[in-house]
Formats: sequence, C-alpha cells, structure tokens
Amino acid sequence: MQQDLICILGPTASGKTGAAVALAKRMNGEVLSADSVQVYRGMDIGSAKPTSEEMQGIPHHMIDCMDIDSPGFSVSAFFEMASRCIKEIRSRGKQVILAGGSGLYVNSLTRPLNFAVPADEGIREKLEKLYDLDRQRAYEQLLQVDPSTASRLHPNDKKRIVRALEVFEAGGKPLSAYGNDFQNTRENPPPFTSFRFCLTMDRALLYERINRRVDFMMEAGLLQE
Repeated sequence: MQQDLICILGPTASGKTGAAVALAKRMNGEVLSADSVQVYRGMDIGSAKPTSEEMQGIPHHMIDCMDIDSPGFSVSAFFEMASRCIKEIRSRGKQVILAGGSGLYVNSLTRPLNFAVPADEGIREKLEKLYDLDRQRAYEQLLQVDPSTASRLHPNDKKRIVRALEVFEAGGKPLSAYGNDFQNTRENPPPFTSFRFCLTMDRALLYERINRRVDFMMEAGLLQE
C-alpha cells in the first residue's frame, strides 16, 4: 500500500539528504525537509542546507520559506505549511520523501499529536513584555506556577518560559500537566500515513563525518553567516 510519506530519518551527517534524493529519483518523488533551521532564508551553511548540485534536479519543499527574523514560527506553523505541501505533491501523483531533521517536526506529521493549549497572541505579547522588562521575575513566576517545567529551563530561555506561562494563564493548568505541550491522542489516526527508515552507522565513523562537516562549514564561512 502506498504511503503518504516515506521518511528518511537519522542523526546529523548520516546521509539523509543523499538517500532522500536517490529515493526520490527512483520513485518519481519530491523531497520535503523537516528541519527546523532549513526553513529560514540565509541559514545555509550552519543548517547543512542542500545545494542545487546535491538536489540533482529533485524539487525540495519547506526550505527557504521564512525570513530569519520571522516572529512566532513554530512546529504548529510548520505542520500547516508542510501539510499543504504534502497534499499538493500527492495531487500531482508524486511520492513525498520526507528528510528529517527535527524530531518534533516529523512527529507532527506522522503521529496524532495535539497542542495542549493553542497559542494566544494577546497573552503571549503581554508575557514577552514582562520577560523583557525583568527576566528573573518571569522565571520566578514560572517557578511558582509550574516548578517542574521551570526546573528544566534556564532563566535566559525566553521562548520556552513565555510559552509555559502562556499555557498556564490560558489553560489554567501548568505545562507539565499536559506532557510537554502536546497530547498524544492514540485513538486518533496520524495526519499522514508513513513508512519510516532510520539511517545508522558505527559511532566512530559518524563522529568522523560530523567533524569533517564542521571543518567544511568553517571553511565555507560559517562564522560570517
């Protein structure tokens, strides 16, 4: 049975991009990136964004679709945009090859996850102003209402502290009560059907490949980027 997605997963430098392109060429497919950094324009070297040569003429989606200073981009926004891409690709009779990437982004498409509390821009804006004015006060407020979540966050982690306070204010319960912002509703089907394959290799070889990649990134201008 044909699946909506064929997912190529694995650690950094395990060869996901090459495998996804090779599979897309054999299966009349197109590649969907599930990388939380490759979505941003200008984040090319550090995200190991595939070059046109590496793409080998295969269309790639969810790459270079957001400005680097875009506010509020999240896994929820990724899910909405990626879902539209998947449906459009499938409507043309093409196979979607997902290359990931960021685990939560992959899970949003392949598992029945629901957000604990939807975003509330009004509350979030108020809490962001509170944090900018006095981050220690914001952190201490989180310690009072959700010590479990606060214990795993650094006071400088603005995004997660603000989100945790937002969940409490909007939903009346601490973020930790929801299971880290998501509920896995097992009784519901996943958004898309999938086959998932994970690339692996000897750890020493993988670390060698990662070290070579970092050297190449530095030579290519990572510091300037």
